[in-house]
Amino acid sequence: MRALYSLLLYLSVPPVLGYLFFRGFRSAGYRKRWSERFARFDREPPTGGIWVHAVSMGEVNAASALIDALKNTYPDRPLIITTFTPTGSDRVRALFGDSVYHAYAPFDLPGAVHRFYTRVQPALAVILETEIWPNLYHGAASRNIPLVIVNARISHRSFGRYLRLRRLVGPALCQVRQIAAQSDGDARRLEAIGAPPERITVTGNLKFDFRLPPGIFEEGESIRTAWGTQRRALVAGSTHEAEELILLRTFAGLKQDYPDALLVLVPRHPERFARAADAARGAGLQVALRSKFAACPADTDCYVIDAMGELLRYYAAGDIAFVGGSLEPIGGHNVLEPAALARPVLVGPHTFNFADITQQLVDAQAAIQVADEPAFEAALSKLLMEPETRDRMGRAGAELVKSGQGAVGRTLSLIGESFTREAG
Repeated sequence: MRALYSLLLYLSVPPVLGYLFFRGFRSAGYRKRWSERFARFDREPPTGGIWVHAVSMGEVNAASALIDALKNTYPDRPLIITTFTPTGSDRVRALFGDSVYHAYAPFDLPGAVHRFYTRVQPALAVILETEIWPNLYHGAASRNIPLVIVNARISHRSFGRYLRLRRLVGPALCQVRQIAAQSDGDARRLEAIGAPPERITVTGNLKFDFRLPPGIFEEGESIRTAWGTQRRALVAGSTHEAEELILLRTFAGLKQDYPDALLVLVPRHPERFARAADAARGAGLQVALRSKFAACPADTDCYVIDAMGELLRYYAAGDIAFVGGSLEPIGGHNVLEPAALARPVLVGPHTFNFADITQQLVDAQAAIQVADEPAFEAALSKLLMEPETRDRMGRAGAELVKSGQGAVGRTLSLIGESFTREAG
């Protein structure tokens, strides 16, 4: 199965490169550093270190506290962090600068995998979430490199697909030394697709342990003062195109009842900043761009944040947080960030990437999950109208995040066991 998989992967390289090329017209990073995707590096990577793979920005954010813990626990080991997307690359550089070595992960081709391990020679491999690459896993096992999957999850949506590929992913999972699963449900699904049950430990979700930047609340208060403390602000984070139309239509309608309301729109992908602003103007809203106005003008209806890495600042400044990727079937984005900032959370029906966490927030009455556009309008209207409900939901969310912390310590212990076994 792995040989057939490798053949198909080689055949897919031209269309994948074509995708990266054309995606590069929207986001220039996709057209750069292609050699790294074949494990050919311009800068010589350090050897004998800890390799952490986090596919994109969300996974890098989730791994940040663990990466800091690894740096402190193993100060003599260099850290090599790979991502697959340019946004993930940018986030690594923003968080860690030159204290780590960053490169794009190689395609899961036997030749690229061989070059990667030959050049990097990691002492340990740490893979975030659901990145199951048969050749990478086989390569680690054949070189006796302990490989640990952390924050592991298998969503209900992807479970059927993995089950159909069990003959391929099952042997790959058998090469893994330890699997740190997010939840009991994830552990059961991992076992069902072939992971050895004795290697699975439920450690919780690393996303609960993310660090709020120092001074984030003061920064949010400063932003809020600039646009007017009496304005009620909905911060829509990590949004996608189809759901923005729903957001804009709903918000424009509610402006009749709440004329002072402000929509802070933070699109997920930078190549869509201009289109999101155009859509807001098309909905009849007065639009200002973050790149042109550092402080939101008083007459603005929709403030578009056309910059990366600023979402937390605006969650901290807002009254209500809508978390994107949930009104269309993307699977949702990180609902814990606004909850940790004590902001009430609104999400749509499609949250399969964060199903367990979303349900916990809903059960704690820290989030409202809506089924469709009318329900979204009703929930948003209620939150705009009721400051006491916003405060109660915000407190409940912050308490839930605090109670769920500790996954970093448990995961670090599991990684330490893998190092100990290797030394033994």
